[in-house]
Amino acid sequence: MESMSERSGGFSFDNVARNHVLEEKGMKMPKAAKTGTTIVGVVYKDGVVLGADTRATSETTVFEKYCEKIHYIAPNIYCCGAGTAADTEHTTAMIASKLELHRLDTGRQSRVTTCLTMLKRHLFQYQGHVSAALVLGGVDLHGPHLYTVYPHGSTDALPFVTMGSGSLAAMAVFESKYKDDMTLEEGKQIVYEAISAGIYNDMGSGGNVNLCVITKDKTEMLKGYAKENMRPWRKSTPYTFPKTEVLTSKIDKPRTDISVVVESEKMEVSAS
Repeated sequence: MESMSERSGGFSFDNVARNHVLEEKGMKMPKAAKTGTTIVGVVYKDGVVLGADTRATSETTVFEKYCEKIHYIAPNIYCCGAGTAADTEHTTAMIASKLELHRLDTGRQSRVTTCLTMLKRHLFQYQGHVSAALVLGGVDLHGPHLYTVYPHGSTDALPFVTMGSGSLAAMAVFESKYKDDMTLEEGKQIVYEAISAGIYNDMGSGGNVNLCVITKDKTEMLKGYAKENMRPWRKSTPYTFPKTEVLTSKIDKPRTDISVVVESEKMEVSAS
């Protein structure tokens, strides 16, 4: 016989009381794993530039140095993923499949807002248990679009966005160097610098810098865009410090009188 929750639909909280009892008996519930990533996106004059690092980690262990974090969704829509790698890959693959069927059914190009609605509805349904924080970018008949999608389903629409554990360092680059109507080269450069800032300042981010440039005519993937993974100030000459002036010096010579040492040892032995 079907329960009331199954007939009426909605969320089921039947396991809440069970989990509470298990915790009281000493069972440790699984916690969300901390992952490391730096993903960004920026809108420039003719389209969108997405960027991501390539390091996949689990706590203090680097599992993959060349992880692909920029996922295909549609020919004119791509998505960067942060969080659990399996969640981001399977979520974006599922949405890509639904959009493909939608294009075959309607014969029209996929809209970025359609993809956004599918993603946020799916993530909200699971209340954050699907660990997928996404940067969604694309260009359709309404122009370039850039969104952030959080694991609980909330979204933002901004001209430049960052997500992941290295997002604060990347955001500092955007807030200091972003300007409206940037050229393609300026857009790629600021995304490269933002991802590099995340790599340099976040232990969970690393590897190469991958870029994705989306325009109304084509989409171009630029893997390994980073020319070198080195902090710019390391190339400078070493630090030079002035010599400290010596005001006074005193040298105490060690005692070399062996007879005195031997006599003192004899006295200690006789006393004992």
